[in-house]
Amino acid sequence: MIEEPRIGVFVCHCGLNIAGVIDVEALTEYAKTLPHVVYAEHNRYMCADTGQNLIKEAIKKYKLNRVIVAACSPRLHEPTFRRCVSEAGLNPYLLEMANIREHCSWCHSDYPEKATEKAKDILRMAVARAALLQPLTTIKSPVTKRALVIGGGITGINVALSLANMGFEVHLVEKNPSIGGHMAQLDKTFPTLDCSACILTPKMVDVSRHPNIKLYTYSEVVNVEGYVGNYKVRILKKPRYVDESKCTGCGVCAEHCPIEVPNEFDMGLKLRKAIYVPFPQAVPLKYTIDIDNCIKCKACERVCQTKAIDFDQKEEILKIYVEAIVIAVGFNVFDAEKLKEYGYGRFKNVITSLELERLLNAAGPTCGHIIRLSDGKVPKRIAFIQCVGSRDARIGKTYCSSVCCMYAVKNAMLIKEHLENVKVYIFYIDLRAYGKGFEEFYKRAEKEFGIKFICGRVARIEEDYKTGNLKIMFENLDEGVISTLECDLVILSVGLTPSEETIRISDIFGLKIDDCGFFMSKNEINPVESTTQGIFFAGCSLAPKDIPDSVAEASAAAMKAINYIVSGG
Repeated sequence: MIEEPRIGVFVCHCGLNIAGVIDVEALTEYAKTLPHVVYAEHNRYMCADTGQNLIKEAIKKYKLNRVIVAACSPRLHEPTFRRCVSEAGLNPYLLEMANIREHCSWCHSDYPEKATEKAKDILRMAVARAALLQPLTTIKSPVTKRALVIGGGITGINVALSLANMGFEVHLVEKNPSIGGHMAQLDKTFPTLDCSACILTPKMVDVSRHPNIKLYTYSEVVNVEGYVGNYKVRILKKPRYVDESKCTGCGVCAEHCPIEVPNEFDMGLKLRKAIYVPFPQAVPLKYTIDIDNCIKCKACERVCQTKAIDFDQKEEILKIYVEAIVIAVGFNVFDAEKLKEYGYGRFKNVITSLELERLLNAAGPTCGHIIRLSDGKVPKRIAFIQCVGSRDARIGKTYCSSVCCMYAVKNAMLIKEHLENVKVYIFYIDLRAYGKGFEEFYKRAEKEFGIKFICGRVARIEEDYKTGNLKIMFENLDEGVISTLECDLVILSVGLTPSEETIRISDIFGLKIDDCGFFMSKNEINPVESTTQGIFFAGCSLAPKDIPDSVAEASAAAMKAINYIVSGG
């Protein structure tokens, strides 16, 4: 027999977030007039101990069998209030949240009467829903220590190692032929100027050798089934057309391959063969045939001593069962061709920051020599332009990409180390040196290296077609004038955008995307947790961030996954 609903309504002031706009006393009195409501009260902070105790006492005193909390977003405090009503002996799923902060007081802050009337509408609907609530039973299933990590960049690598070192079985899936991500393309890291490869490569090797890690490269997650704590995941393993068990990574096949195409790892600044490894330190060091560009001359097959070439390879679907999933799909860089005023794609001497990273790298296309792509000459005047693809409402990228200021300062310092007499300019809107040692790093660049920082937005760039030199037209905010500056080379500090995998993965797992296109976490105080139990985020899949923050978040996500698995959810 279904018992008659006895609903209690509890209205939170949320300090002045709600009470500063909505008439909470009038809203509480209105609640008392609604069907099935036997008690209504308001409190300054309903989520605090005093507010929760008020709810618990009312449940017992008035024999409430449904509870409505009119407060903030369920994303923030629904678990808090479910735990509260459960401690009072009520089924936690007999709770209904009415979001009157975001949906009323915040969006109607200039119209208090409208906000209050809107809150009444929301409360009335919440009461109608609460009357229909039925108790649910939480079930527990036996779990094993097994986790999936999606993404093999520096974040995914650290998640996998953290889990594996704690004795958990880890399946690491990377869509590219090698793990390493964008960090493998970098020359140095800020603010210490440590060698990027020196930090990353040992970790990559650790992943490949760890007994608890199963590595799937050149693979993608294509489907997930099951339920919380018991996920059945399907992984598509793409054919390399090379038998990994036989390939020794000797490179003889590539030496004899007649086809050359732009190398993605070197940002197209160098060519690679149709059979290739992305970079010399690749893990696994196994060759892959780019079947779209291969002409099937079979020169590689004829020279391979181990008979590793296999053109009959097909796609495979692998099935694994895991209890927790960590998503670390990383980021893309902004496509600078979308901002026509900078001439990227039209002027050879306008390049992006990631292209500069490859020029600076001793293993890059120019062996670490900084040259102009138009004529191979050494530049004498170099300019960086900040916020390309960030903080720009015209292109829908209103967020700060977090890393651009510091990587521009880092690269400017590296340029000065390579070319002592070069003049380097950085055009910026604001310099955001927010991290530990960042401000000192910026001051050092200015004073010790003589890098000139110009506050002002660049309007456009024009090219002298005879010399290849670039004329930068900009607003100099320091001097309050419109100015021009002629340079030999311009580097666009492109922002970070969501990985192309973000939408695909969100569709597979039913996850939410925020307004900036990144994954949406459970709430602000649990940033690595998703809205689905057992699924966690780390690194730039959530928002732009630097390497240290990504590594720290990887540890946090791994620990959350461990706690989830050990506690049984």
